[in-house]
Amino acid sequence: MVAALAIAGDLGFNPLTDTLMNDKGEAVKLLLPKGDELPTKGFDVEDPGYQAPAEDGSGVSVLVAPDSSRLQLLESFPVWNGQNITGAKLLIKAKGKCTTDHISMAGPWLRYRGHLDNISNNMLIGAENAFNGKANEVVNQLTGATGEVPAVQRAYKAAGIPSIVVGDHNYGEGSSREHAAMEPRHLGVCAVIVKSFARIHETNLKKQGMLGLTFANEADYDKIREDDTFNFIDLVGFSAGKQLTLELAHADGTTETISLNHTYNEQQIEWFKAGSALNLIKLQES
Repeated sequence: MVAALAIAGDLGFNPLTDTLMNDKGEAVKLLLPKGDELPTKGFDVEDPGYQAPAEDGSGVSVLVAPDSSRLQLLESFPVWNGQNITGAKLLIKAKGKCTTDHISMAGPWLRYRGHLDNISNNMLIGAENAFNGKANEVVNQLTGATGEVPAVQRAYKAAGIPSIVVGDHNYGEGSSREHAAMEPRHLGVCAVIVKSFARIHETNLKKQGMLGLTFANEADYDKIREDDTFNFIDLVGFSAGKQLTLELAHADGTTETISLNHTYNEQQIEWFKAGSALNLIKLQES
């Protein structure tokens, strides 16, 4: 409309069909604009930067320096042993908002995106501990001492003890940061139990072979004590649409059980059994 008004002084002017009067009093039409969308002789590029993959990749090796701090070859996560997970410890009970940036911070940590073990040193360091109101300070249930979240989790992993993370509403909101699921899986967290999940993060946990579960009764969040031990009672019967039962063994000798919901379908349960979605794909291709 602006172009019509500028050319003809008439908002009804159609440059495709209508005419204008030139300085000789002749009715003329505008020529249709035209141009080359791409150069007719192509682009003058000596090195396009593209390398075609090898026709046979069976003999190709990916070499990474063993002392590299920024690159590390990924290893397959362990396969579920088919038994109930018992004797698990609480790594952290997160309070309030816990985004993917709380779980796996960005900033300078992004230099380690290619090194899973190194970037795992930022795991959950931004989450608020419900028991002391602090970030990156939790109790090591093996020693009673406090420590940074990743360090305490590494101690559990070294001792062969599974652990769980407990969270609040909309756990894992924010960017779909894959490392927020890969890091706890790498360091030995077996389950994340929350009031509710951000959808993409829940799916990411499933793909990495972890248990992403929600409290059937949100008030059960308050039953979780810092020094509890956790036993999955019926994980061997893990199936779509069926709740799981978790036993809370308190340090005072008392126990209670709570029900947990999940949204796993049968294929996603196979991811868990295989250790991850990638593990399952590898098994199916072999």
